[in-house]
Amino acid sequence: MKKEEEFKKKLTKEQYHVLREKGTEMPFTGKLLHNKDKGMYKCMACGVQLFSSDTKFDSGTGWPSFTEANKKNVILKEDVSLGMRRVEVICKNCGSHLGHVFDDGLKGKKHYCINSCALDFEKK
Repeated sequence: MKKEEEFKKKLTKEQYHVLREKGTEMPFTGKLLHNKDKGMYKCMACGVQLFSSDTKFDSGTGWPSFTEANKKNVILKEDVSLGMRRVEVICKNCGSHLGHVFDDGLKGKKHYCINSCALDFEKK
């Protein structure tokens, strides 16, 4: 079976659109946006660890936001789509789109703005 067929079977339509087609979920709709539990945020498509709950903060943007990523498991790539210049965050393991990173985070840190539906959460 081809890899994309496997993703289509595993993921919901919205998850597939975001993760595999570089879509964006509607702000303030994600199930993990207000999650305050301690644990690890993982890629919904492949399960690799991406963000610790210790780095999550409320950015007010409507998407889960983090100051740091597990750098060995993400790739940052220039994204000039939609007439904007941004930096895309991609799962290094499976190549799925997660969101974007900006330089407007807390105390000069990065702001990883991630689609909630691109994430799975493993509670500590």
